[in-house]
Amino acid sequence: MKILVVGAGATGGYFGALLARAGRDVTFLVRPARAAALRERGLRVVGRDEEWVLAPRLVTADALDTPYDLVLLSVKSTALEQSIEDMAPAVGPDTAVVPLLNGLAHLDALNARLGTSAVLGGVAKVVTTLDETGDIRRLAPLAHLTLGEQDGTRSARVAAFRAALEDAGIASPEPEHVVTAMWHKWVFITTLGAVTSLMRGTVGEVYDVPGGPALAPALLDEASAVAAAAGHPVPESERAATLAVVAAPGSPMVPSLYRDLAAGRPTEVEHLFGDLTTRARALDVATPLLDLATLHLRVHQQRVTAGTVVGGGA
Repeated sequence: MKILVVGAGATGGYFGALLARAGRDVTFLVRPARAAALRERGLRVVGRDEEWVLAPRLVTADALDTPYDLVLLSVKSTALEQSIEDMAPAVGPDTAVVPLLNGLAHLDALNARLGTSAVLGGVAKVVTTLDETGDIRRLAPLAHLTLGEQDGTRSARVAAFRAALEDAGIASPEPEHVVTAMWHKWVFITTLGAVTSLMRGTVGEVYDVPGGPALAPALLDEASAVAAAAGHPVPESERAATLAVVAAPGSPMVPSLYRDLAAGRPTEVEHLFGDLTTRARALDVATPLLDLATLHLRVHQQRVTAGTVVGGGA
């Protein structure tokens, strides 16, 4: 099984490193600058009392000329369009592409360019970040990668991919329907992102002030209402699990979106929030708090584009 990982950042780099360490045939498609850094330093995973390094097999877009069995697409939505073109030579008639982005809009773009039969649904759950040296820093033990056919059918290729992931120490639960799982992850990530970005603080900092405990449930109600109207209701057990993360006293939790916002970097506002609120309007679901978060992030994005973000975004 030949595996191509598009991007060697905090998510794709971590899953790809685990697969490579387990003996799988893994290649990373990266930009020239990232390739140079990885050749010099190696692909390093640190944190949680562990540190290990691999000498990864790398390829840049200009040298990609052969199909792979499995492509893990792990880039920010802002790089999606270019990444699809870069990886296109790796997609043959038997290739499966698993996108690890949050949200759903990327499925439309991938289906249009590569064909629906080539694209699986995917949900990544991992708590990692790239540190200042470019190493992958693991912040929590979670490492799940859920995948499945978009139409919800069971297939031999998905079973083979799941077995490879499990063999590498990556939990790969079989979803009842992967698109529903993607909706539920979207509900979680927009709730967490809205809580922290609107209030410019960690989950615990928001929760621990008067009025703070009410914010996360209200945001979760809005996002869940959109999912339900789209035919993917969030079970009560999953709602409780989400609240345990996004409404927790003293929690230092922040999502990567908040880290990008605080550092003055671009965010995935349109992919995560703009698309969700647009779908809410089409489904006649009111989302005033999510609309406010979207507006807030759009103002930040406008500043980033104009080069007027000063001293970080927070």
